[in-house]
Amino acid sequence: MFSIIIPTWNNIAFLKLCIESIKANSSLDHQIVVHINEGSDGSLEWVRENNIGYSFTPKNEGVCIAVNMATKLATKDYILFMNDDMYVLPGWDKMLADEIKKLDTDCFMLSSTMIEPYNTRNKCVIVANYGRNTEDFKEKELLADFASLPKKDWSGSTWPPSVVHKKWWDFVGGYSEEFSPGMGSDDDFSIKMWQAGCRIYKGIGASRVYHFISKSTGRIVRNDGKKQFLQKWGIKQSTYHKYYLRRGEDYAGALSAPRFNPGFLMQKLVAVFKRL
Repeated sequence: MFSIIIPTWNNIAFLKLCIESIKANSSLDHQIVVHINEGSDGSLEWVRENNIGYSFTPKNEGVCIAVNMATKLATKDYILFMNDDMYVLPGWDKMLADEIKKLDTDCFMLSSTMIEPYNTRNKCVIVANYGRNTEDFKEKELLADFASLPKKDWSGSTWPPSVVHKKWWDFVGGYSEEFSPGMGSDDDFSIKMWQAGCRIYKGIGASRVYHFISKSTGRIVRNDGKKQFLQKWGIKQSTYHKYYLRRGEDYAGALSAPRFNPGFLMQKLVAVFKRL
């Protein structure tokens, strides 16, 4: 069903757990492709030994180059981008596949719902602590509890695990490598899909993954993704989230034109002046 693209950078314990969960908890037959950044932790040898498809760069190239390289090996109709510090839960893929079958278009972005161990003020996630590392991961408790944690479908899908049709991935050119190593790249890909006509940005409440949170981004020199997004698109990321994607609201169907109100107009004007 999906070509699951997983970039990793010397994160072998999480990578192993992620792939083990995909094999144990998926309902459908998926292709897994890993991009190995550097691989000095043994991850390159591990994917080879386990016959897992992979691409490779000898140094960390960041997420944009990684996903673009790995996606060249994709054989399925749908590209699903997943972080290596995620653990998928039973039914996660069937929920996404069932939603795809209901749609009358292949131009969409769907996301699973993340369960995270602490509150980052993200309205799209479920906050429940089942561990922050592989060593303290409460796997049995999570498997017993996850389905009972309340969460409706939500609007504003952009980040992993996110799935799009390969046709549209290719059409918009994948991830924009000028955002390397990756800050702002999810929103950039999302707005490229918007420009291509996508209006379905749906988070599936019942499709769930546990996310240990940012086990690689804390080690990189970050690009200024907010500034790059503003300069490229003429609006702030927060404007895009609130007035276009309506991120975090209960899902109410395909999106239409951006909401127009004084707050939206002010943000647009401020963004224009900052570009001057």
